Amino acid sequence: MAIVKVDARGRMTIPKEIGVKNVKAVIIPAAGFFVTVPLPGKPHEYAGSWLSSKRGKRELKALSEKSAYADAVERARRRGLI
Repeated sequence: MAIVKVDARGRMTIPKEIGVKNVKAVIIPAAGFFVTVPLPGKPHEYAGSWLSSKRGKRELKALSEKSAYADAVERARRRGLI
């Protein structure tokens, strides 16, 4: 376990004692703390063995980007930013 600081720009620095380098991870805010889940190098290949889909990679990416954009706009509206 490590204690990290989050700077004014929202950046978190992981201590080198943990030994994590060049890794992508998902950070999930959960009621006052963060859960960090490392992602495999090629998630689509990793998930291919147990996650099936009739859609192609491009279509799935487009759908996820559209959903993320709509979510960001909705959050901005709720906060009165737009």
